[in-house]
Amino acid sequence: MALDGVTIAALAAELNGRLSGGRISKIAQPEGDAILLTIKTRERSERLLLSANASLPLAYLTEKNLVSPMTAPGFCMLLRKHLSGGRILSVSQPGLERVLQIRIEHLNELGDQAEKLLSLELMGKHSNLIFVDGDGCIIDSIKHISASVSTVREVLPGREYFIPNTASKADPLKGVSFEFFRSVTEEGSRSMAQALTGRFLGLSPVMASELCFRAGIDPDASTASPEGDSGKVRQLYKELCKLVEDIANKRFSPVIYYDNGKPLEFAALKLTQFGDLSYVNYSSVSSLLEAWYAEKNAYTRMRQRSADLRKIVATLIERCAKKLDIQRKQLEDTEKKERYRLYGELINTYGYGVEEGASSFEAPDFYHEGETLTVPLDPELSMKENAKHYFDRYGKLKRTEEAVTVLIAETEETLEHLMSIQNALEIAETEADLSAIRRELSESGYIKKRSVSKGEARFKSKPLHYRSSDGFDLYVGKNNYQNDELTFRFASSSDWWFHAKKFPGSHVILHVGEHDPENIPDRAFNEAGALAAYYSKGRGQTRVEIDYVRKKEVKKPAGSRPGFVVYYTNYSMAIDSDISALTLLED
Repeated sequence: MALDGVTIAALAAELNGRLSGGRISKIAQPEGDAILLTIKTRERSERLLLSANASLPLAYLTEKNLVSPMTAPGFCMLLRKHLSGGRILSVSQPGLERVLQIRIEHLNELGDQAEKLLSLELMGKHSNLIFVDGDGCIIDSIKHISASVSTVREVLPGREYFIPNTASKADPLKGVSFEFFRSVTEEGSRSMAQALTGRFLGLSPVMASELCFRAGIDPDASTASPEGDSGKVRQLYKELCKLVEDIANKRFSPVIYYDNGKPLEFAALKLTQFGDLSYVNYSSVSSLLEAWYAEKNAYTRMRQRSADLRKIVATLIERCAKKLDIQRKQLEDTEKKERYRLYGELINTYGYGVEEGASSFEAPDFYHEGETLTVPLDPELSMKENAKHYFDRYGKLKRTEEAVTVLIAETEETLEHLMSIQNALEIAETEADLSAIRRELSESGYIKKRSVSKGEARFKSKPLHYRSSDGFDLYVGKNNYQNDELTFRFASSSDWWFHAKKFPGSHVILHVGEHDPENIPDRAFNEAGALAAYYSKGRGQTRVEIDYVRKKEVKKPAGSRPGFVVYYTNYSMAIDSDISALTLLED
């Protein structure tokens, strides 16, 4: 979820309560589009991060002191000149706009008290941090927007500061009559949720869907449908009024919802539409946003750092798949070999009675009683030469079939290996994980080998460690090297081993410990199987077939690629990839 007007209302209330009266002691610019203010209040020293990043615009209080460049950028120096030592009067939000406004009192060059405004606009790619004087004139901004970029508003020094009219949206905080609300739910033929987000300020799609859910209305129902004309519209109106009342009375309960252990949505209020998902409550919007964006930033950084590897692997998979298609077509072409062999045998058996120069003759089919075959002949060749011609073609296709069959097996193995590497890239969490994947690609000959320092460890990253509902330790390999390490060096012979069938994926170990390996609860097996499904290419499917077996039954053929194993007896289960019941441990 992006920062909507409701979340910003909760954030403004929190910041106003904690920062009002505090004095700005330090101003830093750790990023080109972010400012970090250190504010000393009566209780403590606070750090406020204001970011106008186009991808992740945000604002929250943090304990972390971010690293800043040695030479402060011009915008940072300007803020230091005007705002150092300034006292924060208030932090507010105009209406339900996605805007935070910090009013600051300071002494100007003449020693007189003056007011300035820092306005953080959290609007996706249009986000900006604008510094405004007491008369509403822009002093400067972290991003300059000229008339050539925007015809709606210039953001340049000397221009008047104003918030553009947001597509004539109504502000719920100013009051909305039922008649107007009903007209919104009846106009056009869009969905009910789209009608709310399109005509009311500050409502995100998730919050609009939540209001519909609370009112018992399908958020995807058309405004032109009978449901839109029912008494439920009045209930929907009441839910909007309750939301406005909660905002006005500052009744917020920040929460992050998780799906299969991964953060799905965050909100400043409880979302009943996600009642079946696990969630974590937060004491403040700042702590929620810091936790949420920390995960998002980590994911974004990993995607950026692994971009080159993902591109290489995707290209190799595409080439390998095309190569496999060509080889399979070649194999299909060899299926006619048996007919050529049969033609040669029929010519040797019945060709003595055929006239020279004939282009074909009829003969009984050896393999289908009562049927005949027409055997084509080359009139320029003798019967013996025709027979030899067919036997030669048969021999050539047979040799081709044998060679292509071997090549197909090799190509399929290579494709499976590459897809396992691609899966490892999807679940990589650290630079050490990427290093192991890069090493595997290098040692497998897919990319150029790089020099490795003498003391570099082969296995730097650790497997994922989960705790089952029954208290069993479950371990997940994040790449092929780690799969080998986990299965053949870490796991004991009595442990249970799990892997997705027909899908590249992680090895999962259910650690038995002091328990009887034959008396493990079914729930532990199901949760280990769910992990094997989740960390495989089958993730997201309703049912993934999982093979599981005692670890002692798993063997690694000599000279086989990393992560490749064989087993000749196993149990199977079909399970989904829901791992919400499991706890991920930090080892």
